[in-house]
Amino acid sequence: MTDLNEAFGAVPVLAYTDHERYGPTVHRSVPEWIQREVTSLRVQAGHRVLEIGTGSGYSGALLARLCGPRGRVTSIDISEELINRARAIHAERGVTEIDCHVADGLAGFPTAAPFDRAVGWCTPPRLPRTWVEQITDGGRIVASLPIAPLPSTALITTITVDAGQPRVQAVVGGVYAQSTPAPVDDAVTVPGRWVDYCDRQPDPSWIAISWRTEDPHNSGARAALDRLLNPGHTETYGDMEADWRSWSAHTAAPPDPGLSMVSLRNQIRGIGHTTATSAAVILTDGTIIADTPDSASLTVLREWLILWQQAGRPTADSFIPRLVPNTSIDCPGGDLQLAVPADAVPASRAAIPQPRAGRVEPA
Repeated sequence: MTDLNEAFGAVPVLAYTDHERYGPTVHRSVPEWIQREVTSLRVQAGHRVLEIGTGSGYSGALLARLCGPRGRVTSIDISEELINRARAIHAERGVTEIDCHVADGLAGFPTAAPFDRAVGWCTPPRLPRTWVEQITDGGRIVASLPIAPLPSTALITTITVDAGQPRVQAVVGGVYAQSTPAPVDDAVTVPGRWVDYCDRQPDPSWIAISWRTEDPHNSGARAALDRLLNPGHTETYGDMEADWRSWSAHTAAPPDPGLSMVSLRNQIRGIGHTTATSAAVILTDGTIIADTPDSASLTVLREWLILWQQAGRPTADSFIPRLVPNTSIDCPGGDLQLAVPADAVPASRAAIPQPRAGRVEPA
C-alpha cells in the first residue's frame, strides 16, 4: 500500500500544471486542497476510483499511485482538450492505472462502475443520484456541494454510502468551479449557474438572488444589481477576508429567501440581502453597501451580522449537515443543507463591532 506522503512526494505537480511541451493550464486546483481531498477519500490499494474533473491530470496521477496496479482510476472531463493533454502526460510518465474519458460528469461513468471511491473537482447543482448509484456499499465520495442556490456558496463534503444511502461524514471550507455542460475557458468570472443578471460593461458585474422564482423576467435582479453598483449608503464593518467562508456558511444555515450574492466589476464579491425594492451586501473587504441608509435589506444584513458574531464566527465543521432528497429533472439527488447547533454559545454583544457610517461613494 502506498503511503499518502510517499504519493504526494512521488507525483510532481509542475509536470502536470506547467508541462514543458504542453504548457501551463488554468484548469488546476491548489495542490494542498487536492491533497486534503485525496486524504479524506481514503483510497486503498486495489480500489476503483471515479474522478469527475480531470483538470491538469495531477490529481488523477495521485489517485493512480494510491490505487496501485490492482486498482483503476476512471477520470472524466467535459473537455476533450484536457483529456488529451492528461492522457499524453500520463503516458509520458508511465502512469498506466488510469483511463481518461470525455464525458458529462453529472452522469458519472456507468460503463466502468461500480467504484469504491469518487471525487469531484467541480461543483454540481447538488449531489447527483448517479454518483451515489455507482458507488459500492461502504464506499466514499468527496465533493464540493452547494449549501444555497448561489455561486461559490459550497463546502467540501465527505460522504459515505451504505445500502445505497448517502450520509454526510464531514464538511470543510472550500469550493471548486461549477460543473458545466460544455467546455468553457473561464467558469469563475461569470458562473454558468444561478446568475440572475449580468452587466458586462465595462467589466462584468453579476447578481444571484434566492428569490428568482418571484422574478421571472430578472427585472428585480437587474434593479438590485444597479442599486449595489450605485449605492446610496456605505459603512465600514471590519475585517472579513479571514472569516469569509464562515460568513458564507452561516448565512446559508439555512438560507433566507432574500440571501443574495454579487460580483462588482470583476473586482470584489459580496453577500447580503436583496428584495425587489432594496439591497444591501457586505463585501469581502468588510465594506457594507446599501441602496439607502434606512434600507430594509440593510436592517436584515445587520441582524445577520449580529447573529454571526454571537455564534462566534463558526467554522464550517461547526454546523450540522444533512442531505435532503431533490427530484429535480435536470439533476436528481441530494441537496446539502446546514443547521446551526442548538447549543451554540453566543459571544458577548459587547464584542460585536459596530458599523461606522461613511459617505456615499460613486460607483
